[in-house]
Amino acid sequence: MNKRILGLALPNIITNITIPLLGMVDMAIVGHLSAAHIGAIAIGTQLFNLIYWNFGFLRMGTSGFTAQAFGAERWDEAVKILIRACTIALAIALLIIALQWPISLAVPYIFEGSNHVLNLTLTYFFVRIWAAPATLGLYAIKGWFIGMQDSKTPMWIAIALNIINILASLIFVLVLKWDIFGVALGTVIANYSGLAMGLFFLRRKFRNFNPLSSFRPSLSSIKEALLWNEMRRFFKVNSDIFLRTLCLSGVFTFITAASSHISDQILAVDALLLQFFTLFSYIMDGFAYAGESLVGRHIGARQKRHLKLAVQLLILWGLALTVVFTGLYASFGNQFLHIFTDKEDIIIAAGNYMGWVLAIPICGFAAFLFDGIFIGATATHTMRNAMFIATAAFFAVYYGLKHYYGANIDEHAWNNILWIAFMVFLILRGLLQALRLRRDVYKQAE
Repeated sequence: MNKRILGLALPNIITNITIPLLGMVDMAIVGHLSAAHIGAIAIGTQLFNLIYWNFGFLRMGTSGFTAQAFGAERWDEAVKILIRACTIALAIALLIIALQWPISLAVPYIFEGSNHVLNLTLTYFFVRIWAAPATLGLYAIKGWFIGMQDSKTPMWIAIALNIINILASLIFVLVLKWDIFGVALGTVIANYSGLAMGLFFLRRKFRNFNPLSSFRPSLSSIKEALLWNEMRRFFKVNSDIFLRTLCLSGVFTFITAASSHISDQILAVDALLLQFFTLFSYIMDGFAYAGESLVGRHIGARQKRHLKLAVQLLILWGLALTVVFTGLYASFGNQFLHIFTDKEDIIIAAGNYMGWVLAIPICGFAAFLFDGIFIGATATHTMRNAMFIATAAFFAVYYGLKHYYGANIDEHAWNNILWIAFMVFLILRGLLQALRLRRDVYKQAE
């Protein structure tokens, strides 16, 4: 079982590690321009997170359903799931592009920063928004491959996509001097390149994988996939994931917005510190994705013993990674900061909050793993409810402590309150799902 977990997790880790590395490269490129550019990338990234994270169900829901269809050897249903996900992805992407101007008008009300920071943010936004069809289409394709127990194909797509993005950004910014416009344009070009690769690998999968002749898209399978009775359960599970992700993106958007209200320097500091969280989260998500694949597969095949073993081993891997990352951050955290920026005032200010970086793996590992386990089981109502409670606790702790300190609160205490609330949020997500593991996951394999 460990071999199977690693076989799924390692390609996912390689896939995911390219994502924070890409963000780190973008941050490093603009970090040598000015603090305003750092803030603009932070706000722009959170803005797209607010948009795209809400549609993360296109990947998560797709992988859970597909894994269960794989375990039950229902190949015709696996094809229909892909069709549903891709159709919904395209419809949402076109809607996002149509609404780009109203979305941009909301930016000054959500985030606070200097006019220069906000103008840079909008430049980034109006270019990158055109990548929406490719971005959401890749969500669906990636989720489908993971559900089909194939994490290597998304890995190759992600590696190629991010290499293209990094090279394009470096050329556009450092050679052509296109500033933040070049960073955004590099992302657009890379996403459409990744979508083209995804479609190529899908075509090859259908051609080579032939357990049954029904494992091919056809006009009849498209019609059947889009029937309301077929779509209803897909929407039910994905509406839970949507609400869960809406809370998640809301919390992260609030963190950036709250940082911007404190000061431009704190905005830049928290943007850098969240890179540590991003790096750890994408490593842990590699094992969470393995959990989606294995849990869904064993539930579909009604293999309870294998299911329990997979969950137990995933938790052990999570604990091991927590120890490793806590040690790495304690030993090399300051060196990481120097990779992101050469602005000494920001590095010195960030050093005052490095204790929270060490707490990230300890407080957060369970939340990542149980998300994957519950997605594979399509027990999304539990994940949704845990997120509701954790989000309410985040805001209660933040506003409660802020009210306790009063109007004369200094920047340091204010930012520490923000990080305390974030740690409470992470802990509760993992704990509440752990309490429902037996009832909502194990029983489905009986």
